[in-house]
Amino acid sequence: MEMSLYLMLMLHLTEAAEKYVSFSTVRVGDEATLHCENVIDARNNCDSTVWQFINSRSSTILVQNDKDDEEVATEPDRMNITANCSLVIKKVRAEDFGWYTCRQILSRQQQRADYSVYLSVLDITEQQTNDNVTLICSVWEYKDCRHKVEWLYVGKENITGMKISTGYCSANVTFPTRHLRMSTFYELFMCKMTDGHTKKVQLFTFSPQLSDLAFVTRCIIVSVSLAALLLSVVTINIWTKTKGAP
Repeated sequence: MEMSLYLMLMLHLTEAAEKYVSFSTVRVGDEATLHCENVIDARNNCDSTVWQFINSRSSTILVQNDKDDEEVATEPDRMNITANCSLVIKKVRAEDFGWYTCRQILSRQQQRADYSVYLSVLDITEQQTNDNVTLICSVWEYKDCRHKVEWLYVGKENITGMKISTGYCSANVTFPTRHLRMSTFYELFMCKMTDGHTKKVQLFTFSPQLSDLAFVTRCIIVSVSLAALLLSVVTINIWTKTKGAP
């Protein structure tokens, strides 16, 4: 009997905890919207709403709406509270991963139960040597990492020398540099992330940096220009010989 009551109590506490917690993963550079699910009908434009943040590196109050409807934010150009009390983070950085808490203070003696969002941040980087290219898919998560990360190759041809690693919060794929001659080669790889909390699956692709694309574009332009110049020279030579022929 006591064991049954204990199990019922634990189940009730688990359901209550899940009611006030959510998990989200966003990629570096994207925008994240963290919802405050236990908001009181967005009362008075979310006055007395506080968003707090903590991770392994820091702990701080990010955004706070006071009773005069004035918003105070640590990074006002990147963070703000919406009309429904959600927290919007623009241009997410790797260091933004962590535990976010929405707190509504009703009075000095009373406050609404906190709502927490665990935000994970994913990033894909590239490392090149003379012979190989390595794509690294990494996830930053608060506390223990539960996100499984793996690389998917969607091409039809076998790639000699390709190596793929799978793990939690980090996975690599390495292939010979010569394959980059094909402009769409990067599109053949996707980073698959499985959320260890919600089991949600997300797919992310990699795009070369703008500077790299600009370099490739310049190379193409130069190559086309040289080809056009060579064609012009050949055409002039043929025309000259034809004109000078008896």
